Amino acid sequence: MLNVNAEQFIAAQKANVETAFGLANKAFEGVEKVVELNVQAAKSALNDAAENTKAALSAKDAQELLSLQASLLQPATEKAVAYGRQVYDIAAATNAEVSKVVEAQLADLQKNILAVVDSAVKNAPAGSENAVALVKSAVAAASNAYESVQKAAKQAAEVAESNFQAMTTSAVKASQGVAANAKAATKRAA
Repeated sequence: MLNVNAEQFIAAQKANVETAFGLANKAFEGVEKVVELNVQAAKSALNDAAENTKAALSAKDAQELLSLQASLLQPATEKAVAYGRQVYDIAAATNAEVSKVVEAQLADLQKNILAVVDSAVKNAPAGSENAVALVKSAVAAASNAYESVQKAAKQAAEVAESNFQAMTTSAVKASQGVAANAKAATKRAA
């Protein structure tokens, strides 16, 4: 019996180490994607700055410069919103992958705990029914608590997604309004 328990313990520890390295790899993949996105964003920002500077330097008067600024505001906002969306998507995808692994580990842990409890029940001496019921109740309560936390986390993620959508929509609309006002002001000044 001792060898089986030791073998089970060793197998569980190996699985835990593999899971830890798997989670670390998922986290690094997410970081790697964000770094790649940042490099692309930096290159794009540098190219945009060069083009915008050339255009600003070739403006013949203040009105043309104001018109140029107005025309650049909306694309810049849209790029910033797209960047934020991509970062959010990377984080959400990484979180989803990590959550799947954690959920699977917790399901296995719960299954193993229930197996130990069932085994203990079979070998429990007479008169220990109350203790067994208490242990089973504790396991069920822990499982219910985990499920409640998991549901709350999913709801929080949905609220965050909804808020992010609302914020990006507002930002784009605001930049469109500012650009329209700037164009109108430029036309009035002309």
